[in-house]
Amino acid sequence: MAISSTSGTTGPSLSSLGVGSGLAAETIVTKLVALERQGINQLQTQASTIQSKISAFGKIQSAVSALRDAASKLTSPDLWSSTTATSADTSVAFTTSSGAAPGSYNVEVSALASGQSVLSNTVLASSTTTLGSGTLSLELGSWSGTTFTNKADTTAVNITIESTDTLEAIRDKINNSTAGVKATIINDASGSRLVMNSASTGASNGFRVTTTDSDGGNTDATGLSALAYDPANSTAGTTRTQTAANAAAKVNGVDISSESNTFSSVLTGISIAVNKVTTGPVSVTVAQDNTTITKAITDFAAAYTSLDSTLKSNTKYDAGTKTAATLQGDSTALSMMASLRGMLSTSTAASSVFSTLSSVGLQTQSGGALTVNTTKLTSALGNLTELKKLFAATDLTGSGADGMATKFRTLADNLLGFEGALTTRTAGLNTSVTNNQKRQETLEARSALYEKRLRAQYTALDTAMASISTQSGYVTQMINAWNKSS
Repeated sequence: MAISSTSGTTGPSLSSLGVGSGLAAETIVTKLVALERQGINQLQTQASTIQSKISAFGKIQSAVSALRDAASKLTSPDLWSSTTATSADTSVAFTTSSGAAPGSYNVEVSALASGQSVLSNTVLASSTTTLGSGTLSLELGSWSGTTFTNKADTTAVNITIESTDTLEAIRDKINNSTAGVKATIINDASGSRLVMNSASTGASNGFRVTTTDSDGGNTDATGLSALAYDPANSTAGTTRTQTAANAAAKVNGVDISSESNTFSSVLTGISIAVNKVTTGPVSVTVAQDNTTITKAITDFAAAYTSLDSTLKSNTKYDAGTKTAATLQGDSTALSMMASLRGMLSTSTAASSVFSTLSSVGLQTQSGGALTVNTTKLTSALGNLTELKKLFAATDLTGSGADGMATKFRTLADNLLGFEGALTTRTAGLNTSVTNNQKRQETLEARSALYEKRLRAQYTALDTAMASISTQSGYVTQMINAWNKSS
């Protein structure tokens, strides 16, 4: 900071601290302020350390959440009732869900589901040719010969056709309606014709087309009536090229029917999809889904290993480099590690066959990792009931019969809970960061005032010394002048 001072009219100008006194005042002030700021520097170092701990606990929390999710998956009833289906022919496919019973099924498909399709007999010059005007009325329902029965909970949809509407415009009006009928145009060497199809398959999704033709003839196949389909009234404008029908099949000799090519409610927990008529029974086997169960157990082992590794890497001390990890000596982290490893070696009374995780192939390695012995696990899968108990049992009597996955899920819930060790430890660290920042702000303000006071003091000293120097010079000049005159 440049400071100027004058004494009378001949005093020197002070352009920087220390010029008047001859002292290295700027250096002195800088060093004194640096000493004053040592407390702030220490707080900043502490803040960085706390933030590192918060980050480390964040990684641990994420790993605990992953372990909790993996353990929760192993306690889910859906996992232990999961099944998979294998079909001898791609024409029949089973999709299984909860409740599907393992077993063998013979499926024979005699008909696929279809929708109704009608083709206009009138051939127009092109798709941009007009046909006539009036009203098209579309109704969904089923046909028995020439008798039409409306589909329950549906009503006729009326579409107004203008005289200027081309075949393309008529198609678009049908497609934009809610009639449950879709239209397209066939163009060939002879011209253009309109095709109307059921939007959905199934016998109840057939349709009837009637017209109120502006030319007065509603069934004569001229004008708009060329699009009518109503056999009971002898319409001649269109020809039905496909009948709306249900899919038909047999499962173990029992006849079944569906409006689509999927039979979703015939067997509990099993959806059957068919894509062609079969020449004979197709064998489909539904079995216990060992692949999904094995993956869930393997995922649990991986989640435990990841958490153990995270805890270990954040609490270790490297004797070679004499470097401590971020949470080395932290009681919360060390307690968690001890709890998890202790839990891993405990037993449960939930199963009369399997009492420990190692008994079904989950083995702890020397470094703390949890691995899966596939041979032992495959053998254990042969007794699914007891394996499920080992992992998923919930003790309602207080006899210590919780399953191992249930125990780990409870432990993780406790760590992550509102008053859990991880939650409270992280909250405490965040509070420390806040307090540290407030203390830094206080010391910053004090340091600024201290620097301001020092600069004021040295400025005053400079001014005083400059004045003295000026007066000394004047006295010297006067003495010299007297000496010469005498």
